[in-house]
Amino acid sequence: MFIGEYLYTIDNKGRINIPSKFREILGDTFFITKGLDNSLFVFPEEEWRSFESKLKQLPLTNKNARAFARLFFAGATECSLDKQGRVTIAQNLREFSELQKEVAIIGVSTRIEIWSKDNWDKYNDTANISYDDIAEQMADLGI
Repeated sequence: MFIGEYLYTIDNKGRINIPSKFREILGDTFFITKGLDNSLFVFPEEEWRSFESKLKQLPLTNKNARAFARLFFAGATECSLDKQGRVTIAQNLREFSELQKEVAIIGVSTRIEIWSKDNWDKYNDTANISYDDIAEQMADLGI
């Protein structure tokens, strides 16, 4: 399981370190794609295949399902770590997520999210203000 928050810098070649706690869970091959809220989603291969299977079950006649699948798969890259535990983030993904120098890498159970530190800080400011409201709404869902 991926948990925790880590701050790193991205180098001029678009490489970032992946926290050592996450490396073994990621395995040799993993996938990075456009996520939500201007973040990137990083999936171990098994989780990627599971999510891919769920997307395949969505009806092609549903416009939103087609649009989501297109964006999800078109932005994806298959990746592996170098010997120093770094991954190169593709230029299109760096632009999408507005990655500059400082990045936040967070564990979200079955996936990792990569955020620009500025966007992560802004998200946290907003989320913390409404944390109680979010928790209350989740209670309505039975969580």
